[in-house]
Order: sequence, then C-alpha cells, then structure tokens
Amino acid sequence: MCGIVGAISRSPVNQLLYDALLLLQHRGQDAAGIVTMQGTKCFMHKARGMVRDVFRTRNMRALPGNVGLGQVRYPTAGNAWSEEEAQPFYVNAPFGIVLVHNGNLTNTTALKSELFRIDRRHINTESDTEVLINILAHEVEVAVRDLPLTPQALFAAVAAVHKRIKGSYAVIALIAGHGLLAFRDPFGIRPLAIGQLQTDEGLEYMVASESVAIEGTGRHVLRDVAPGEAVFIDVDGRLHTQQCAANPSLHPCMFEFVYLARPDSVLDGISVYQARLNLGETLAQRVISTMPPSEIDVVIPIPESSRPSAMQLAQKLGKPYREGFVKNRYVGRTFIMPGQAVRKKSVRQKLNAIGVEFKGRNVLLVDDSIVRGTTSKEIVQMAREAGAKKVYMASAAPPVRYPNVYGIDMPTREELIAADRSIEQIREYIGADALIYQDVDAMKRVVLALNPKLDGFEASCFDGRYITGDVSEADFAAIEAQRSGARNDDEDSAGERTRLALQNADAS
Repeated sequence: MCGIVGAISRSPVNQLLYDALLLLQHRGQDAAGIVTMQGTKCFMHKARGMVRDVFRTRNMRALPGNVGLGQVRYPTAGNAWSEEEAQPFYVNAPFGIVLVHNGNLTNTTALKSELFRIDRRHINTESDTEVLINILAHEVEVAVRDLPLTPQALFAAVAAVHKRIKGSYAVIALIAGHGLLAFRDPFGIRPLAIGQLQTDEGLEYMVASESVAIEGTGRHVLRDVAPGEAVFIDVDGRLHTQQCAANPSLHPCMFEFVYLARPDSVLDGISVYQARLNLGETLAQRVISTMPPSEIDVVIPIPESSRPSAMQLAQKLGKPYREGFVKNRYVGRTFIMPGQAVRKKSVRQKLNAIGVEFKGRNVLLVDDSIVRGTTSKEIVQMAREAGAKKVYMASAAPPVRYPNVYGIDMPTREELIAADRSIEQIREYIGADALIYQDVDAMKRVVLALNPKLDGFEASCFDGRYITGDVSEADFAAIEAQRSGARNDDEDSAGERTRLALQNADAS
C-alpha cells in the first residue's frame, strides 16, 4: 500500500504536497518522494524514510513550480530497501513523464517481457511501478505519434493501458509541459479522490489516495475518481474527464475500511469511521452468540484502528470501554552493529499495558484483524501478566485465510495463522480463553449499507475470490518468493547505492 497525491496550484506547490504527504504518512513509512514541474522542467527529491526526514529546507527550495506529485511508499513489490525503487518514477519520452502508483500489478512478468521484446523499453528495477510508467509512456507515444498532445489522445492511451495491465492501480502522472493525469483501475480496488479550491486566480485541483489529504490542505472534495476513469488537468487548470474502461465496476478493497485508511477519510462515499462502527456492531452480535456478555467485565481495544469497532461493541454489550494499552509512536529502527544478528522488535516496545484496567477482570480485547497471530499471542500474554483473570479476543475482521495480491503487504500463505487452522486451533495458539471473529458476509453487508451503489468489495484476503479473475497459483508462488526474498535482505547490506534520477535530485 502507498499514498499518492498530485496537485495543480496557482502558487508554488511544494509545501502543499509536503503537507498532503504528512496526512498520508500512515499509508507508507519506508520512502517518500516529490516531483514538481516548472514549465517543461521537472525537479525531484526522493529517499528512504519518513516525510519529515526525507525533506529538509534545502530539498524544498529545490522543488519549484506550481504543478507536482508525491508518494509515500510501503513496498509490496520489488526491493523494500532499494532507493532506486522509491517513487516517483521518471521516463524522458514522450514529453517527459513522472508517475506515482498505489497498488500492485499481477501480470508484471509478462509485461516486462512485452516491454523488452515489443516496445523496446528498458526496465532497471524490480518495481511494478517502473513497468507501469513504461507501459503508459509507450501508449501515449502510440496515441500522439507526430500530433499535438490532447486530452483525447491521453484518454486513448489510458484505455490501451487498461487493456494491457492487470491488478490494482491508482495512478497520478505528470506530463511535462502539459499537465496532470490520474486514473484508476477498472475495479476501483485502490482509492483515489479529486478535490478543488476556488481562488481569486482560478480553480486549483488536487488528486489523492484519501479525502483526508484533500480536506486537510484546505480543499473541497469534489468526488472519487470512478473505476476505469481518467482525469486530466491541463497546465491552465482546465479539468477533463473520460471513462476509459470497457466494463468498469466498483469493488474497493475491504482492508481499506478495516485497517488501512484513516478513520476521518471518506472512500467511495463510505465514512471509514462509520464502517468501523458498523463492524463493531455486528461483531457484538457474534460475541453475544458465542458467550454470555455477563462473563465480560471490560472491553479494551488494541490501538489504533480497532477503537471505533471496540467502542461500538462495548456499547452494544453494555460493558465499559477502557483504554488498557498505551502505544509508543516513536519506536525507531533497530541498528545492526558488527557481529550482531537482526533483532526483531517486540510488541512490548510498541505497547504497554495499564495494569489497573486488567487486574482481576475478565477482559475482551478487540483488534482490527489477526494476521500472523504472533502479535495477538504476545498481547494476550501481556494482559495476563497485567493481572487479567480471563482474556478473550475479538477480531473486527474475519479470519485472514488467503494472500493479498493487490497492494497490501500481507504475509505468505505459510505465515497466515488462519490459512490452515481452525478457530479453536488459533485460540489455543494465541492463548486466549475465547476467540471471536467477524463474519465475512456480515462484514460486507454492514459496510455496503453505507453506499449501496457499490458493486461489491475486493475481499480476497477473507473469501479467496480475486476480483480481477486472472490470479493463478503461479502468481501466488512468484509473489511469495519475491516477498520472502525481500524479508531476508539485510537492511544495511546494500551499502552505497547509485540511482538513475532527475537532474537536481538531492540524494543527501
């Protein structure tokens, strides 16, 4: 998962993009990048790290122009430690295109072969974003030939991109000297919204992964970009839109509502906060059908995203809601000194129990989801050490039984605790006295009720149905091999790196 933003303003855009990326920081903490455009010249700075660490005053001064885009990265494909794979990506022809992407392509291997054999384009990294920008560049070149670039030519190029690439993608691209292009995959799996601001000089536009980035920078959310739709804002601030997919349908990723998105965002007409409240309400029904509420003394969330569900659950059960864990937001990296092995961070570095809320009580812990189960196991043990008599665990999401291929850094199948275990076996593993999961159909029903116009959800992690219909066992094997290899990379093994980047990109 990643966070992306693009803007056309009537004034310098660098600070605006920086502020928007801060609001999207929850979507990626591994790398950040910004490109701005002044006339036909682009200026880039990108590096590994959080937004506040990547961009210093000297970097911001080197990003002039009223048009730009940015990204925060949480890698799901390619090398997590490679600065070469930090976005944005750039190609110099045609025109000069810079692109950021949120999602994951499922036919990357086939596309790489096509690009080399047929399109005659060179791919320098393992990133599917580099594949995507080269596909787009090729199709733009085909669409314009020796003609001037027009919105209709760009829309024809996007239509051709839709036919070639598979998977999930929300994309924002700069076309040097022309404007800002954004488009979304035909299933609308990854979110993308457009906003505007009326100024004395005219309209300004912003496109971003979540509405919070638009509203938090003083803009008005216009609407979500439709699945398959392309949006082009030219350098004069004129908005052009067109549907570019043959059979679009809206199936947003359910994990956005469960965990990924900020609670103050609205995605595809659905309040993320309200969705989590609804999940808490139906989870309460599951709890009541599993055990007598009289056996529960207190409901405690596991910070952060489970709080709305836990609050609603507690209200429905008529039980007190308490904050029993304090989260440390400042857990830094683990430094590896010579002769040391990699030390895995303990949950106890990130969470600390408040003993008074546990001592002598039967506690119901509520988490947004249970993936590997290792964190849940340690949290249950922490609750017992804090004095809890009994520890029950409830998950606001159903069992995660299947891998994700659409842009979420989900573990491989062998790491998913629910892949081949019963709920009773999971309960035994994490050491809880009871374990209650959300129901898949109930989850879909209560979130869909917030916007019945949706065609459904991409919920493959829970139900095993991959909405694009093109995911094979070979794809699973390739993705899992890549992710396993990436996790085995030593964070500090890469040493000094070089990268192909834009002129004026400050690597310090």
